[in-house]
Amino acid sequence: MEERSLLFQIGPIWFDGTLIFMTLLTCIIIFSVVYICTRNLQLKPKGKQNFIEYIIDFVRGILSSQLPSREVNNYHLLGFTLFLFILVSNEIGLVTKIVTADGTNLWKSPTADPIVTLALAMMVITFTHYMGIQQQGFKDYLVNSYLKPVSFILPIKLLEEFTNVISLGLRLYGNVFAGEVLLGLIVSMVGSLGWIAIPLAIPLEVVWIGFSLFIGGIQAYVFVTLTMVFLSHKIAPEH
Repeated sequence: MEERSLLFQIGPIWFDGTLIFMTLLTCIIIFSVVYICTRNLQLKPKGKQNFIEYIIDFVRGILSSQLPSREVNNYHLLGFTLFLFILVSNEIGLVTKIVTADGTNLWKSPTADPIVTLALAMMVITFTHYMGIQQQGFKDYLVNSYLKPVSFILPIKLLEEFTNVISLGLRLYGNVFAGEVLLGLIVSMVGSLGWIAIPLAIPLEVVWIGFSLFIGGIQAYVFVTLTMVFLSHKIAPEH
């Protein structure tokens, strides 16, 4: 049976209820983890404080390798938020699978939908343009970003902006969606072959979940890294 999302309509506009619910759940999980891990901070961190500080330092390392040192503090919170949102969004669909009798999928990773990933990509690319204009002024930004080293490369530069959005969004979507599809295929194998397939299906499911967790982390790292690369090109064209 073909799976579909839980759709509802407000006026002339249709909304994906599954996607909205999972995105809100992702935000709640992130807020809860950060809130819990930052209570009662100590000079000698341990336990949950060590966990959140490791993520902060890890993201800071990503920014330090791509941005000028003077800009790292300005965009650290952006990188930290992006990394946590994408990481949790990638992994949350691996926790379980809830499908109703009529084929409505009630649980999936938000980033397993191209609407979310392309919206994220468009958001960060638009943000890089905004910060470039804010720091350089519109004229210098236009010259440095699109007319150097020679003006006739302008069409190529404009095309590059479009392809940046597509590649950034679809790369994330493709990896997460493929992982969930294969997990679903393993489950359907049990449904088709019966209990005899369980000895094979369980090890496959465990291995693939582990691999998908790894891929989800890598994709969060790649997305934040590419975002900072694009940002560095806009705010520091000499780099």
